[in-house]
Amino acid sequence: MEFDLYLGANYWDTVYVVENQVYEVLFVAWASWAPVCLLNTGHGAPFLSLLELRHLGDAMYPALKANQTMSMFRRRNMGGTLFITRYPDDPYDRYWWTSVDPQWKNLSSTQNMQPDPSFVEPVAVLQTAATATGKNTAFSFTWQENRLAYSFMVFMHFADFQNNQARQFDIYFNGNRLGLSDKPYSPQYLASSSVSTSGWYRATDGNYNITLVATAASVLAPMLNAIEIYTLLTFDTPTTFPEDFDAIMAIKFEYGVKKNWTGDPCFPTIYAWDGVKCSNTSDNTTRITALDLSNSNLRGVLSTKFSKLTALENLDLSYNNLVGSIPDSVSSLPSLRVLNVSGNYLTGDSLCTNYTGILIFRYDSGTSACDKRTGPSRKKISVLVTSVVVPVLVVAALFLAYFFWRAKRKSNDDHTEKLQVENAPSSTKSQGDHLQDAENRRFTYKELESFTDNFERLIGQGGFGLVYYGHLEDGGMVAVKVRSESSSHGLDEFLAEVQSLTKVHHRNIVSLVGYCWEKNHLALVYEYMSQGNLYDHLRGKNAAVETLNWRTRVRIVLDAAQGLDYLHNGCSPPIIHRDVKSSNILLDRNLQAKIADLGLSKRYLSDTQTHISATAAGTAGYMDPEYYLTGRITESSDVYSFGVILLEVATGEPPLVPGHGHIAQRVKQRIAAGDIASIADTRLGGAYDVSSMWMVVDTAMACTADAGAKRPSMADVVAQLKDSLALEDARENDSNVVAAPTMQSDDAALVSSFGPSAR
Repeated sequence: MEFDLYLGANYWDTVYVVENQVYEVLFVAWASWAPVCLLNTGHGAPFLSLLELRHLGDAMYPALKANQTMSMFRRRNMGGTLFITRYPDDPYDRYWWTSVDPQWKNLSSTQNMQPDPSFVEPVAVLQTAATATGKNTAFSFTWQENRLAYSFMVFMHFADFQNNQARQFDIYFNGNRLGLSDKPYSPQYLASSSVSTSGWYRATDGNYNITLVATAASVLAPMLNAIEIYTLLTFDTPTTFPEDFDAIMAIKFEYGVKKNWTGDPCFPTIYAWDGVKCSNTSDNTTRITALDLSNSNLRGVLSTKFSKLTALENLDLSYNNLVGSIPDSVSSLPSLRVLNVSGNYLTGDSLCTNYTGILIFRYDSGTSACDKRTGPSRKKISVLVTSVVVPVLVVAALFLAYFFWRAKRKSNDDHTEKLQVENAPSSTKSQGDHLQDAENRRFTYKELESFTDNFERLIGQGGFGLVYYGHLEDGGMVAVKVRSESSSHGLDEFLAEVQSLTKVHHRNIVSLVGYCWEKNHLALVYEYMSQGNLYDHLRGKNAAVETLNWRTRVRIVLDAAQGLDYLHNGCSPPIIHRDVKSSNILLDRNLQAKIADLGLSKRYLSDTQTHISATAAGTAGYMDPEYYLTGRITESSDVYSFGVILLEVATGEPPLVPGHGHIAQRVKQRIAAGDIASIADTRLGGAYDVSSMWMVVDTAMACTADAGAKRPSMADVVAQLKDSLALEDARENDSNVVAAPTMQSDDAALVSSFGPSAR
């Protein structure tokens, strides 16, 4: 099996799969992205086991130029005892393979060594060396390369272990003497110094020889601690302009573009990205001049990242699901000539007003041309028409406004709901149409005032707004979450929660009774959960009154896990919650748990979709770090957050403690001691089955694995928690421990002051 490696659009090496191999290059990044491509050459499917990117210090490898790339050919630790030396001995995780030879004598030292700042060699590498044996006064290192086009650069690293006897030698590369002067070379004592070729060298016969020859004054034979050999990769293929590359990658991840968008956007030409057209410029770079993302299932607002493509002439975003307004920064691109946004839910009324050049603007079925370059005569006419018509229009508008106001005062309130949807922005009108068909009840604001006694009883507060206790006409208790003007969450989150909860029905997911969307009033009406949320019982106002026993805690998280499992596996397409935390697990009078607050939830577009690209959102301490870094969210992101909750339940501690880090790291340190008592909440007083506790802790640690691919599914978590609960049930039955009593009844006089927590 073999295949080719490319760095960007330039050939790097050919991989021959015969054993474990490492390929490494040193280069100066030309953009924020460094595409590594595996090219199928017809000899088997290319594969990659690991890809790592290490940032080197600016002072390292001074011979490396901005327009060059050095591919590692050999890196040898002379006389070493370990097969490979790498991190943590090498802070940059370079691989140093040990090289030994019967004709060499191995030297070593345990003394501390000072690395060369230009290479920062590992101390462990500098503590070993190879020298000539017997009476030999010369030391040689040779290799052969059949690819005669290769050019080489060599770096040799020296550090002597003694300073009592003279060690002097001359260094030759294929007969050419190396060094800064005609003087012989002497390694420094306990400090590294390096000698390299002055440039790139190619042997016509492919044979290479490094020879160290002792001088007549030298008492000791030459020695070599380490050697690095690199080949030159030439960048003769044009690359995409760095700012264009960064912008198009940002667009790719923001919208989760499903195209062949890998490698360099423009080169090689046969692998250029679908929908991307480029034009050549100077300095071996190209610019992206046309972008066709029509029918690409783009969702959300029109990103300002398109404005970073400053050479763009043609932008086609037609027939997607884009909403909101067209940013001025996009329509004002200096070279833009055609902008097609037909078939979206965008508003572009001010586009021609803000644009200063010539632009063909396609919006739905219409086409308009913007051209602000007008002549003097046209300008005079515009002024005359404006000065005469505007006063007439103002007077007419005043009369019309008066009559419309009178008519509105007399109109029946029954038309309010219809007008709300019709007058909504186009970005939400279609969603509003769906709400009218929803099975949940739509309340008026006056009804909410009546249900809550003019919002008299406040039971919670969060990012969305305030939460009030209320009761319906039939006496049923509800919690009313009202959006406040200062809330960072608006109509999008409101619609997401209404639409999700309208379609989701599960005993472990809080039920939506109805909603209110009236003018500027947004509110959600839920079933009332009389025992508040899990957070309050672990560390909040309920924790000081009564400590939840272990069986109750496991039963609560099992309920919550079943709710999340339903969102991931019982809904089609699946739903990702995105804000799983202990304060979003609500408890009814029997302490049955239900997942709440789906305002940040995301739904897959289809059952075959693998991830969703979205701006990171959630709560600090619970947010999946992989999702935060990549913007790619999957069900595993909810699993991570749930793992944090499991650790909260087991330890009673918050996710983040200033000065002590994240709960997963704190627990990981205690696990090493093997004592479950050091992990478990001390308020439990040791009243738990040890195996049950360990099962929850182990499941939590699996859920909080750094890589999402290594985390269990929620179905797996449910199975583990069922086993944990069975173990604790057996312990309680054996010890005849009575379970916690059922909480109070639904009597309104005994209702606690808890309700659903608003973000």
